[in-house]
Amino acid sequence: MSVQTDVSLNSIHIRSAQKWQQLALGLLCMASISSPQYVWTLLTKPFLERLDVHLPLLQVTFSLLIIFQTFLSPLQGKLIDRFGARRLIGFGTLFTGASWMGAAYSHSLWSLYMLYGVVGGIGTGIVYIGIVGQVVRWFPAQRGFAAGMVAAGYGMGAIVTTLPISVSLSHYGLTSTLLIFGVGFAALGGLASRGLRDAPSVSSVISHQACVERHYASSQMLKQPLFWLLFFMMACMSTSGLMVTSQLASFAADVGVGQVLIWGMAALPLAMSLDRLTNGLTRPLFGWVSDRIGRENTMFVAFILEAGAMSLWLTFRHDPLLFILLSGVVFLGWGEIFSLFPATLTDTFGSQHAASNYGWLYMSQGVGSILGGPLAALLYQASHGWVPVFSLAIGLDILTALLAIAVLKPWRQRFISR
Repeated sequence: MSVQTDVSLNSIHIRSAQKWQQLALGLLCMASISSPQYVWTLLTKPFLERLDVHLPLLQVTFSLLIIFQTFLSPLQGKLIDRFGARRLIGFGTLFTGASWMGAAYSHSLWSLYMLYGVVGGIGTGIVYIGIVGQVVRWFPAQRGFAAGMVAAGYGMGAIVTTLPISVSLSHYGLTSTLLIFGVGFAALGGLASRGLRDAPSVSSVISHQACVERHYASSQMLKQPLFWLLFFMMACMSTSGLMVTSQLASFAADVGVGQVLIWGMAALPLAMSLDRLTNGLTRPLFGWVSDRIGRENTMFVAFILEAGAMSLWLTFRHDPLLFILLSGVVFLGWGEIFSLFPATLTDTFGSQHAASNYGWLYMSQGVGSILGGPLAALLYQASHGWVPVFSLAIGLDILTALLAIAVLKPWRQRFISR
């Protein structure tokens, strides 16, 4: 009996070490695909000079990247579940690197659309969905924290590359920069993906208070109204956050604080730097909290936090220091959707089809990307003020917080117990 106990404890220790290794590899894979989205703004001016086109036409490239990253995610998740994470995620990282290498030699708008937008979107989508699916399987008792960590890796990975890419563009030009970093992304992501392993199979999936004994395939999950409630809630939060964050520069300029110096730095770039930090920090932070107090309770706290921060942000918008600090709190209350919703989904519908199931839910982020920015711009143009924009965003936050605590929580408890 003692020998069996020692063997069992040793197996548990090995498995525990493996899951942290898998998390680290997932972070590297996420970091290797973050720059196409977050560093695009540095590439717009060089591409405008090369292609001699207007900015709206060039920005279609970025839209294509987001569309193919989000709206193909159900198919990408299904392929990952079918052929295995290591192989597909490896292909995804190579696609992402190849999109930059191909874009280096793009001298027409259509080739840039296809290479940077379509190929890059497919690559980043495969890796994002695949890595989230991996970690929620490896961390059944810490899903919120694990999903938040890799989501933070995607959100904050570009912090490491932004300055080097900026310096490289000024010294070596667009072609060399895209080639060098494209090769680097493919190499980093490809090597990290080689170490990915399938999580041990489990007979049940641990959540905060209950175990799910059934693993739903996507076709079964899509028939459940509970899934569509989650989809609606995530779409609301995505739309709310992007309504305000996408208009940050315009908002700062209109209220007259964008170029005011705070601690020797203009308020707008300082706010953007703080926002990127808090947007990354909130994902593992609130994910960790949700592992302890429950998903819906954490949603209520986080979404009300964003609503309150937005209200104060609008009220004190003419104060440069408060503008910076409150913008950071707004992002702190928004970015956690990328840890709370995948963890809640897997808790509810099981881990066996985690990648393909999250692919369907992740489409709600695409809905928010399409609605958020244009909706805010239309409201601002119609009203010539920011109060209607913030009011709608705050209303969506409060609605989603109430749905989480009053509808989702009891509904999900009944669903799991049944």
